[in-house]
Amino acid sequence: MGTYVLRRLLIAIPSLLGISAVLFCVMALAPGDPFGELATNPNVPPEVRAALREKFGMDDPILMRYWHWLVAMLQGDWGFSFVSRINVDTLILQRIPATLAIVGLSQILAICIAIPVGVYSATRPYSIFDQIANTLAFIGFSLPTFFTGLLFILLFSVKLDWLPFVYRSDLSATGLQWWWEQFKQSIMPICVLGFFQAASMIRYVRSAVLDVIRLDYVTTARAKGLGEKVVITKHVVRNALIPVVTLVALQMPAVFGGAIVTEQIFRIPGIGSLLISSILSNDTPVVMAVTFVFSCLVVLFNLIADVLYGWLDPRISYS
Repeated sequence: MGTYVLRRLLIAIPSLLGISAVLFCVMALAPGDPFGELATNPNVPPEVRAALREKFGMDDPILMRYWHWLVAMLQGDWGFSFVSRINVDTLILQRIPATLAIVGLSQILAICIAIPVGVYSATRPYSIFDQIANTLAFIGFSLPTFFTGLLFILLFSVKLDWLPFVYRSDLSATGLQWWWEQFKQSIMPICVLGFFQAASMIRYVRSAVLDVIRLDYVTTARAKGLGEKVVITKHVVRNALIPVVTLVALQMPAVFGGAIVTEQIFRIPGIGSLLISSILSNDTPVVMAVTFVFSCLVVLFNLIADVLYGWLDPRISYS
């Protein structure tokens, strides 16, 4: 197992290098200039503008700029934010815990909904429960996160006044009260992302269980006298989860994309809202670092999915 993980990490290195090169070239060729405001500011002397451009290598060739960025990145220097006036790594470390908490809990919620609902629907196909579950899944998958987020705000914040619709990072409460306030303001963004992911996962879980439940070894397990609950949980669900794990890993870019929109709606001070504000202000070092962090997270989740394959299916060898 350790050798396999190490080999996958070594394979991920050229992938991340290619991703970083493409991202850097796209950012370098994009219109706009991080020092554009300085050019129109009469209070900044021309020699100061020229010195800043020379310091940050803005007039160097793209390949040279990418090489300098890559070397600095490997040394732990992620650059300097032109807008926030602090180091990029410090800025990201301040924002990423909120994003990971929202995304992680929403995925747990989606899995907890999708697996039991999908399995129950597959074991009772075309029943009333199956038809209702499929209808709700289609509706949930069709509605974008920004629309459901606004519906949640109108219902639970404006109409019922149960939950706050603006995420606050400066809660004054302490102890258990702080945890309760933090939980209340996280419910809606977690549910918006979780329900959206669960809607698509229910269909995949149902389809995967239907494919496995008709196989010969399941019929053999029933013929040996095993209970239906044991057959479903031990023989059907475990093998049916393999394509579901693949789906979850491949959907991580979409999850983080949805998190960007959700963070904007609920004003969550996460990495997604940081990316949007940095794009609008043309803060190139922050945009480059955030997109690269997203790429690393996607590669990491795919590695976790590959490791889970062996646990779900002992026939998969890591040699």
